[in-house]
Amino acid sequence: MGNLTKAVIAGAAGTTALNATTYLDMAVRARGGSSTPEDTVQKLADEVNISLGEEDEAENRKQGLGALMGYGTGIGAALCYAALASRRGGTSWPVGVLTLGTFALLGSNVPMTALGITDPRAWSVSSWVSDIVPHMIYGAAAYAAWEQMR
Repeated sequence: MGNLTKAVIAGAAGTTALNATTYLDMAVRARGGSSTPEDTVQKLADEVNISLGEEDEAENRKQGLGALMGYGTGIGAALCYAALASRRGGTSWPVGVLTLGTFALLGSNVPMTALGITDPRAWSVSSWVSDIVPHMIYGAAAYAAWEQMR
């Protein structure tokens, strides 16, 4: 199995863990989901002048495309990690988890910040925790999957 395939599998495993963590947090704290993925889709569609459809149709597309962007970010983070880890011959558990988690965190937050969807400087401590913890769990799951296939 090639590194590309391993990275895609590791990224999907990490993204699944991130999503499960996020949904568990929503259930336990009875908090609503974030609209930032859908807002990002809308902003991108507006920037390139693409119609997402009318009302319900547009909302459904935004939800679907927002979720797919999350998988793309998770797989992309694992691909970046695979490129680095392959050159270095691997990394230790804490370095791998932090690297993967940070790649995923930056991969989701930097574009949304650049588009003006969110401003992490204005986030509360609770918002930071709600963002960092799932991304580090992503890192742990993606690292475990990557190492299992090495």
